[in-house]
Order: sequence, then structure tokens, then C-alpha cells
Amino acid sequence: MAWATARHILVSTADECNALKAEIENGSSFAEVAAEHSQCPSGRKGGDLGRFSPGQMVPEFDKAVFTGDVGVLYGPIKTQFGYHLLEVTARG
Repeated sequence: MAWATARHILVSTADECNALKAEIENGSSFAEVAAEHSQCPSGRKGGDLGRFSPGQMVPEFDKAVFTGDVGVLYGPIKTQFGYHLLEVTARG
């Protein structure tokens, strides 16, 4: 795989991450939850990280993006930055 696109939500705690995951699984918009809660600047764009290649993200994030299924909500994924909810939107 040469590239992927994904969106994510970054928060400080696993509990907050799990609560936001439940909101999204119960019908809330990923983009709206990202805009309201994400600590990453990408939150302003609905969590969209754009297109990137293997090795451009931290290892825990990379593993989830390049091995997980497209369109599935993953998380909490712990990295040095905090806890992420992640959805791979495309891969090629």
C-alpha cells in the first residue's frame, strides 16, 4: 500500500476516547465530534488527515491505518500524543 487517507480525534484520556466512540457509534457525526472535541488542529477539518504514506505517522497509528479495514472506527489507540479514534477513509 502506497498511501491512505484517514480521519481521527485526539483526546487526553482513554475514558474520553471511549465516550466519544460510543457517541459516534450511536449516530453522532464523526466530523462534528472531531470539531468539538479533538485536541489536534485537524479537528477543524472534521479530523481529516489527508493522504499519507507508511512511516509518516507514529508507529501505533501507522499500524492501525495500514492493517485495519477501511470505514471501521478504531480506538482508543494510545500514542505519545494521547488517545485517538481513527477511521481509515481510503487506501491505495
